[in-house]
Amino acid sequence: MATRIRLQRRGRKDYPFYHIVIADQRAPRDGKFIEKVGTYNPNTHPATINVDFDRALYWLQVGAQPTDTVRNILSDEGVLLKKHLLGGVKKGAFDEAEAEKRFEAWKAVKEKNIQALISKNQTKAKEEEKARHELEKAVNKAKAEAVAQKKAELNASKAEQAAEEVETHEATTEESSESKAEA
Repeated sequence: MATRIRLQRRGRKDYPFYHIVIADQRAPRDGKFIEKVGTYNPNTHPATINVDFDRALYWLQVGAQPTDTVRNILSDEGVLLKKHLLGGVKKGAFDEAEAEKRFEAWKAVKEKNIQALISKNQTKAKEEEKARHELEKAVNKAKAEAVAQKKAELNASKAEQAAEEVETHEATTEESSESKAEA
């Protein structure tokens, strides 16, 4: 039986989520599988990958062939490197302690790079939030100035109307006092 390590699609429309499974190569993509060895969520940044390291390594050692995408995922997780190092131990190129030391060094560098990417994304998000906040302040200030100008115009027009009313009232008062004086 030829086995493959491949992705099995889950999730909803326009939001894929994948299970990493061991399946017979003749089985349909979302059909029967032998074992689930992990998950892959490409919708997060960086992508969220959970792999049962030991089981994936076991299946690689017994001959399961990963698809191209799964090969990249397993490479990023270090499963293929571990398989390569164990092959070197088997051939006698170096001992198991040296293989473990090399793997741990690679793992430390990988973790450092991931943390740097995450912190970079967080600082970028904070900067974008700050820029949006400054833009919102500027827009609110412009709106406040426009409202203040409209209120000033409205107050000026009310003052004019009040002045006109006072003038007309004074004029009518003068007319009525003149007419009283004539009488």
